[in-house]
Amino acid sequence: MTRLFMMATFMFASVFAQDMAGVSTRLNRIDLVRPDAPELAAHGAFDIGVQTLELVNPAQLDIVNAVEGEETPLYDRELTLEIWYPAQLGGATPFGEYSVVTTDGETEATLTGQAVRDAQPLTDDAPYPLVIFSHGYPGNRFLLSHLAENLATKGYVVASIDHTDSTYSDQGVFGSTLLNRPLDQVFVLDELERLSSESGQFLDGLVDTNNTGIVGYSMGGYGVINLLGGGFSESILDFPASPPNDVLAQRVAGNEAYTGGSDERIKAAIAVAPWGMNYALWDAEGLAGVKTPMMFVAGSKDDVAGYEDGVRAIYEGAVNSERYLLTFMNANHNAAAPIPAPAEVWDNGTYDHYSDPVWDTLRMNNIFQHFATAYFDLYLKGDTATAAYLDLVPAAEDGVWSLDDDGEPTDEHSYWQGFPERTALGLMLEHETP
Repeated sequence: MTRLFMMATFMFASVFAQDMAGVSTRLNRIDLVRPDAPELAAHGAFDIGVQTLELVNPAQLDIVNAVEGEETPLYDRELTLEIWYPAQLGGATPFGEYSVVTTDGETEATLTGQAVRDAQPLTDDAPYPLVIFSHGYPGNRFLLSHLAENLATKGYVVASIDHTDSTYSDQGVFGSTLLNRPLDQVFVLDELERLSSESGQFLDGLVDTNNTGIVGYSMGGYGVINLLGGGFSESILDFPASPPNDVLAQRVAGNEAYTGGSDERIKAAIAVAPWGMNYALWDAEGLAGVKTPMMFVAGSKDDVAGYEDGVRAIYEGAVNSERYLLTFMNANHNAAAPIPAPAEVWDNGTYDHYSDPVWDTLRMNNIFQHFATAYFDLYLKGDTATAAYLDLVPAAEDGVWSLDDDGEPTDEHSYWQGFPERTALGLMLEHETP
């Protein structure tokens, strides 16, 4: 009897372990779309592939080893990119796995999605618009992979950066991030432009870098604003974490060495919870330099980047940009951008790095996918039909659902375009023009 009991216990444990592995896989899917998701959250018509690309930016300032009062040393800065793109799968199942390191820098997780590793690019409809992703501090190139896959299925090439000194695996001094974010972003764009015309590269003929969008989350958003003309105020030189020897002076508004501004290749940008305004790192002069169309995404309770004195203040100050502000009411700093917390981090104390105490992460991801699709389709593809998804009554709760007997909108209907009835709540979308 004891032997039978032990065998039964072993079999139960094995089945339970297999079942939990399945649960883990389901929890870690980055391609889920809820039944109540807005219309444009759905995946597009393209099968997709994914490849990893290694780049080196030579002779960059080595902030990690810099010493005040001494000449800042140089080093070759290595960057890893993940590239998603429309692909021809030749009958293969649209499924792939990503082995990632999570927040603590040690715990590994497996994410699953639709992209097939090293699949053959689909060139029939090429070149495709490019969208560059820039993560937070710390983060990695997979933090917004839900949006990367989603956009790739809709005919975009998406390049997501691992920012050296700023990932979960190599988180270093904050001064490196302060200097390198905008520099990494423009370097990646330059390199992808070069590789898209280099014979033998998988990107050859695949990317239209003259039709580029960029998405930055937190410190990524900080970099995007500075890249696109938002020169810093001089107060950044006195910020406690700034790198030695005033090297950030090259990114300050009014400095002749400042290279930020309207890059004609970048047609639109999204900054999610951009950090820095709540520390007075921009002023009116600096923000007035932003002229590229921008969408800002924020949680109204953001206690990292700030809301009224942070993201909203940037939105209001970027007076020369056509801009949108999408607000998740009562959400914190993790609004919209991060993937759902992998099952592997639920019990190790880092769950809240990905989560929000009010909003379901998948719900926010789907809403973000919807608006990012409408926004980039309008500004990168020139699809004016998607403007209807952005021309909304500001407060979602003020929208009126009113259809006639044939299911057509009446004159009173003002519900948010693409949202099923009773689902457009807790959101606000504002729009300003120069």
